[in-house]
Amino acid sequence: MLKLKNILLLCLLCCTGLSAFAQKSTVRATIQPSDILIGEQAIINVEVIAPKDRNIIFPAYTDTLVKGVEVLHMLEPDTIMTEVMTISQKYVVTSFDSTLYHIPYMMVIDGTDTLKTNDFGFKVSAPQLSDSTLAYLELLKEHKTDSIDFARLQINDIKNIQKPPFVWQDYLEYFYIPILIALLCLLIAAGVYLYYRKRKKGYFFTPKIVLPPHVEALQHLDKLKESKMWQRGMEKEYYTELTDILRKYIDRRFNIDAPEMISDDIIASVHLATDTRSATDGLAQILRLADLVKFAKYTPFADENDLSLVNAFLFVNQTKIEERPTLEEQKGGAAAPTMPEPAKNVNNDKKQKS
Repeated sequence: MLKLKNILLLCLLCCTGLSAFAQKSTVRATIQPSDILIGEQAIINVEVIAPKDRNIIFPAYTDTLVKGVEVLHMLEPDTIMTEVMTISQKYVVTSFDSTLYHIPYMMVIDGTDTLKTNDFGFKVSAPQLSDSTLAYLELLKEHKTDSIDFARLQINDIKNIQKPPFVWQDYLEYFYIPILIALLCLLIAAGVYLYYRKRKKGYFFTPKIVLPPHVEALQHLDKLKESKMWQRGMEKEYYTELTDILRKYIDRRFNIDAPEMISDDIIASVHLATDTRSATDGLAQILRLADLVKFAKYTPFADENDLSLVNAFLFVNQTKIEERPTLEEQKGGAAAPTMPEPAKNVNNDKKQKS
């Protein structure tokens, strides 16, 4: 029984130790390349493996890492999240003294703890000189010559500034802003032009020519006459077209909703709107005969068909209002203006003649 307790206690201690070890962060430093020439650059990589909830702070070097090793700049840290957090912080370093440097450690802060990396070596070598150059350097060191021969030192003069080759992709970004400004100016100019054009003309498109009601009606009557519908046995279609022309004319001329009214209501409304009895009588003859043809299957005689068309022309001509020409039309040589004539009362004219 005592042995069993000792074994359980040992297992508990092992688990506690493993848990504590698993929560501990580790840090490692490497340098690549580890051997450079004077003035070349190397990268020190400090890698930290820690739990995900840890706050890791890397040191920021403003000048040197150790005496003779200069820190040029820090790169952006690279973080990889798996079961643990792996952070890689890289430093770009260089040196201008040829020797073997020993870097004992680099410190990383993990919350309240300070972690130290492993130590590593960093070798900086001088360029290989020829025997003649080494001999000449010894002469300079012993002050046996006062002149400096750069050719013997294998030191070349500073080259002139060279112009890089032209690559149009490199300069494309410089044209973005001018192109955008030019497009903006064109849009503003187009907007101003269209605005003033609208104020001058009042519209951006060619307006549709609206014919006077009587002109439109007479044109449609001429087309109906030329179609010879009733001569081809299409009396119903003929009277449908004829009444549609007159209904549309009455709608525009008298502002009467004739397309939606029955024949008797149209005749009564037109009779109130005009005092021309002969016109309303002719209209009544057309509408009533059309109702017989369309709804009672009545077959009219040829004389009735001709009379209906003649009465349609008479109704339009007797009730039309001719518009006065505009001042521009008069200046352009248009016909002299005519005053709108009221519809004549044919019955009164016959009485006066008699």
